[in-house]
Formats: sequence, C-alpha cells, structure tokens
Amino acid sequence: MDTKIGSIDACMPNSTDMCSAANGAVSTVHNSVPTSVVKNPEATLGRHLARRLVQVGITDVFTVPGDFNLTLLDHLIAEPGLNNIGCCNELNAGYAADGYARSRGVGACVVTFTVGGLSVLNAIAGAYSENLPVICIVGGPNSNDYGTNRILHHTIGLPDFTQELRCFQTVTCFQAVVNNLEDAHELIDTAISTALKESKPVYISVGCNLPGIPHPTFSREPVPFSLNPRLSNQRGLEAAIEAAAEFLNKAVKPVLVGGPKLRVAKACDAFVELADASGYALAVMPSGKGLVPEHHPRFIGTYWGAVSTAFCAEIVESADSYLFAGPIFNDYSSVGYSLLLKKEKAILVQPDRVVIANGPAFGCVLMKDFLEGLAKKLEKNTTAYENYHRIFVPEGVPLKGEPKEPLRVNVLFQHIQKMLSGETAVIAETGDSWFNCQKLKLPKGCGYEFQMQYGSIGWSVGATLGYAQAVPEKRVIACIGDGSFQVTAQDISTMIRNEQKTIIFLINNGGYTIEVEIHDGPYNVIKNWNYTGLVDAIHNGEGNVWTTKVYCEEELIEAVETATGEKQDSLCFIEVIVHKDDTSKELLEWGSRVSAANSRPPNPQ
Repeated sequence: MDTKIGSIDACMPNSTDMCSAANGAVSTVHNSVPTSVVKNPEATLGRHLARRLVQVGITDVFTVPGDFNLTLLDHLIAEPGLNNIGCCNELNAGYAADGYARSRGVGACVVTFTVGGLSVLNAIAGAYSENLPVICIVGGPNSNDYGTNRILHHTIGLPDFTQELRCFQTVTCFQAVVNNLEDAHELIDTAISTALKESKPVYISVGCNLPGIPHPTFSREPVPFSLNPRLSNQRGLEAAIEAAAEFLNKAVKPVLVGGPKLRVAKACDAFVELADASGYALAVMPSGKGLVPEHHPRFIGTYWGAVSTAFCAEIVESADSYLFAGPIFNDYSSVGYSLLLKKEKAILVQPDRVVIANGPAFGCVLMKDFLEGLAKKLEKNTTAYENYHRIFVPEGVPLKGEPKEPLRVNVLFQHIQKMLSGETAVIAETGDSWFNCQKLKLPKGCGYEFQMQYGSIGWSVGATLGYAQAVPEKRVIACIGDGSFQVTAQDISTMIRNEQKTIIFLINNGGYTIEVEIHDGPYNVIKNWNYTGLVDAIHNGEGNVWTTKVYCEEELIEAVETATGEKQDSLCFIEVIVHKDDTSKELLEWGSRVSAANSRPPNPQ
C-alpha cells in the first residue's frame, strides 16, 4: 500500500510528474513559455514550491533574505498556508528547521546563494547526522548566467557556480539545481519526496529569475505525493524473528535498550509493544531519550556506560543478552569506547538490518516489522527488572542550602523537574545540560530533544525556535550554557517576534564547561555578558518578554513561580549564576574518558 503525503485523492501522478531526476543535475536549457500561454497567473514555480511545502505538513519556513531569493520569498509568503519566520542568520535558520522537523517530521529553510548556503551548511550537516528531513532552499543565480564565464557577487570569485552544490552533496541525500522551467516541477517533487523517503536533508537551488514566471506544469493543483513504502523481505524477516526469539528465550536476564534510530525507523510504538510483551527491563541510550516512554512500568533509565543513571548500567552490562534497537555507538555515546558490552550477547537492530551476536545478519528487514513480530514470539521474562528493583535506591534530594547560599546546579534541576508535564518539552544544549537533563524524569507526553551525534554548540537556540513554532501548544523549557548561547543568541529576537512562550534557563558558569572537563586551557574561558541585559536590549519594548537573574534557591523559586504564573504568556529568560566548577559527576567521568580516547598515541606503523 502506498503512503501518501498531503491531501489524498484517487489520482496518481502522470509519468512526467514524479520521474526520477539525475541527482544534482544542472541543466543549461533556458527555454521558457510565454506568460500568455498560461491562464492562471499564480501557476508559477514559486507558488508550486510553496504548495508542495504546505502539502507535506510545513506551515512555517525559516528564512534569511538575500538578493538571489527575494522574488522566491515573495511567492512563498503569498501562499496562505505558509508562514514566513525571518531569522537573524542562516545558521539559526537551519537549526530552526532542524528543531521544527523533530516535531513535525519535516522542516524547511530558505537562504541566498553561496554566502547564505555556506552559512547554513553546518546546520544541514547536523540534520543529516540526526536523520531529519530538512528541505534547504537556496535562491540561485539568474538562469542566463550559467555557462557565460561571468563572475558573480556572493561567490568565491570563480565563473564556476558549482562550489555550493558540491559542498551540499556530502550532507544531503538529493540536490536539485532548477535553472529552467521545463524540468522544475520534476526536480522539486523528486527532491521533496526523496527527503521524506530517506529522512535526510535535500538541497534545492532555484534561479532568481524563475519563481514568478507562470508555466503549464504548475497550472493545476499538484498531484499528492505517493511514496512507495520500503518493505521487509518476508522470508528474511521470519528467519530473523525466529533466530532472535531463540536467542532471547534462552537468556536468563535479557534487557532492551532503545537508540536514536527508533525515530527514523518509525518504530517507537513497536519497541514499547515489544517491552510490554516481553517483560524485559527497558532502558534508553542518551541520544534516544524522549523516544522511549519513561513512565513505562519497567523503565530503568539512561544507559550511558559509566555515566548512566543510577543502577541502569549495572543491569544492562550484567545481562546475559541485550537487544539494542537503533543504536549509534560513537565515542561520545560509548564514553570514550568504554562500554562493558560483549558482541556475543547482543542483538543489534538497525532500521533495515538485524545482527544477532557474532552472526547471522539479516538484511532487508525493517525494524518496525521485526520488533512487532518478535513481540509475538518471546516468553515473558521479568528477571532483569526484578534485579533492578531489588538494588535500586532512590536518588537523594540535594542537600538543603543555607539561606541565600549560592545556587547549585543540582538544586536548579530539582526545580526544573517539578516544572515538567505533558504540556512541556525540554531542549538540552550541548554541554553539562546533556548530563543534567538526562536525569530528568519525563512525564507522559513531555517532549525531549538534543543533538548528540553532531554536538554543535549553539544548536539549541535555533532548535528551540523551530520546535516551539512547530508545537505552540507545548511550552518549551530550554537549558543552555553561556558559552553555547554566545554562538547563536540573536534569534531570541525571532522568538519574541513570533510571540513564543519558551522558558530559557541560561546557565552562566563562565566558560565552555564541557571542554574544560575534556581538556582545560585559557581558550575555554569566555567574556562574561550581561545576558538578561542583552535580552532586554533585543526585546526593546516590543513583545512579551520577562528576564531575571537568580543567584540562590530562594530567587529561583520566585522566578519559576513568576514564569509559570504571572508571565506564563511571555518568553521568560532566567539567567542562573552558578560556580564555574559546579558540574555534574557524570560530566567529570565522561570528560576524563573522552579525553583518554582523544589522546591515544598513534599505533606503531
């Protein structure tokens, strides 16, 4: 059965509607059809692209204007279903599209040629690493300039205009350069459908003189996308389920661990179904937090090696078999390659592949199908969870501080925990917030996002903007370090402009704390800003913003009460002043292990 995106009807694409185009092909044909041939003056390339974005679920597009994309932006904002969110820079526009895609399933940004494209490139690379379908649209050169040997502004001064395209080829799954109207429909549709199928970013460059020209291919409502779903090899699926069931049913204390690729495999519900059926203890990798329900009766926490939540690592690493669904084992998630796991005990389930211990491996087996089938074959076994329940000791409440004692980070997160509900979402910036937010217990329906694989500091400001725009019914709580905030602070402006009600905790400890714990040096100390003063200046009397600095628990309690009460309809910026060495024990442990991994001497040749 086909999976259709957007308004579904019985019509199927004509052979010319959804043809596959050569990836990154650049056409040099410049023919166009006179406007008089087309009856509908809105049957333009720009309006077609806008309708396609709306059709796949995008209602907000994150943009930075430049002379090559201005006409395109005119036509995008003329689409009633599409809202323009003007960002302060391209990097943040890309981060916002990333955050938006995490909630909506797809996001889009629009920038100008090369000078904008290369600025957004880092954000698109991050979205690629996290398997997020982000449609990156660039206003390109005038179609007449291709092949003329001219040098254009906003480029590196060469008559070859492909530098931007070549850069995007490594961080997108499809590239479309639209510089004539005849194949524009085909290229745009192929790019968007490829983003949805591959769950990766795509690049679309549109010649700056083309968006407003009508053309017959845009004269009717676009045919809904029809995406042929990927299917499991049935015999391989049955063999994988049988082998895995035999492997797990022989185990004494098996466990389940969810990873970040549960999202791209659309297998979160199937994973919970397996946990319900099997009775196994259920854990999550750090980058999979938010994809596994923490209110599940047998949830035991985050498995992150030596920096796991209390008693989780002991249960996972002492198990005689473990099933990892959608894992990514990199140096960060493995704490410098120090996980105490054995391959012969593991079943690794990737989006389209299953590997059992040291073999066999089963390809063309989709994770969702495999987990659903395995749930029907496993015998109930609650031993691992019973062991966890037996050894578990609740974490103590942080020591009560003296009146007006400087605020400690563990006290801060105790109060953030109390703020969480199904109507909130947490965005955790790269840094110590990774570790402190991992320890938050997420209520049912509470969102959670962070960028572990790419780990780009400053990601959270743009991502918070995009995520909050995608789900206005949730109040986003963002935990951001001062060093990260300095990278991308400008788009607080865009949050204010769009009347967002986020609560930002700016954790001011005077530097790049995560880098300090890996390898310290004077480069980790940053210039201190008056952060609340900066936000007040950005606010400039326009919009609903409330800021405050807190130095102790009493002031924090008062700030939280104000943010969730009197100022619940405002963007609230709470600057939390803490000691530069006040870090989580997990960061200290993790930093030392990552440092050891980074500083391994060369192997002798």
